[in-house]
Amino acid sequence: MPSARLKDEGTQIQVISAGAIAGLVSRFVIAPLDVLKIRLQLQPRQFQPKRSTAPAPADRTYQGTYATLRHILRHEGVTAFWKGNVPAELLYVCYAASQFTAYRSVTLFLQTRLPVKLPDAAESFLAGATAGAGATAMTYPLDLLRTRFAAQGTHKVYRGLVGAVVSIYQDEGPRGFFRGIAPTLAQIVPYMGIFFVTYEGLKARMADRQLPWGTGDATAGIAGSVIAKTAVFPLDLVRKRIQVQGPTRTRYVYGDIPEYKTTLGALRTIIAREGFRGLYKGLPISLIKAAPGSAVTVWTYERALHFMIESEERQRNAFL
Repeated sequence: MPSARLKDEGTQIQVISAGAIAGLVSRFVIAPLDVLKIRLQLQPRQFQPKRSTAPAPADRTYQGTYATLRHILRHEGVTAFWKGNVPAELLYVCYAASQFTAYRSVTLFLQTRLPVKLPDAAESFLAGATAGAGATAMTYPLDLLRTRFAAQGTHKVYRGLVGAVVSIYQDEGPRGFFRGIAPTLAQIVPYMGIFFVTYEGLKARMADRQLPWGTGDATAGIAGSVIAKTAVFPLDLVRKRIQVQGPTRTRYVYGDIPEYKTTLGALRTIIAREGFRGLYKGLPISLIKAAPGSAVTVWTYERALHFMIESEERQRNAFL
């Protein structure tokens, strides 16, 4: 049975393929920034005054973006910036494919099945939030594996992807793969809603504009990602802290990450021990990562989809 088509939006297979390609390319581009961001988010101490001259013990946390970057390069090498890349690539491919597919499907439903037409902003928010929540739940174990591999220092906690899956299942059970999913879902709904509302609104206003730094589509993707990421960043940090809980908590590059039981408990503990600023560790890197990541994802998705649609039309015309 032929796949359904909405105007020039492509078939379902084309949408899935374009989403997967977009996720693969995006992950490759932002992998080093992702590892750096995770390391910053996991640093469990309060920021020290810059003028402090007291020497830090060798095993104490190195603080700040530059110090973290230098430490990784010096002690773990350049390849450390791609730690967790295998589960991360799988995550980005599966997430992007399911996200764009769900977004398209929900948008179709809202446009064709409701008795009244929703405002564009409400439609984009509902479609984006639903797509983000569904894609996140489906791919969450890969996200947890990505975080745990990125959190490894010179001493390996897991030797490989298969070994990590077996170890987590044996030591923590199936629920171990979903540690931190509560703050993740609490984060992804407003994140995706805000992102798609901003993206769709700016995309319509900036159509056909050529800007010095790229197309209107890329600019809309950057703006949507930056605004949404800033709004929900504390929940993203809590997610990373909870993802490394469990029997291996003290074996990662930061061996003194506190034990957190709940999302609210984690927020209270972080504020009490690290200050309100502690909730935003890694935000600058996250914003730097989010901008090119989202722009590359959206740009690659739309170009890949357009290429597949044109290729199909050329093949169809060749047989006429």
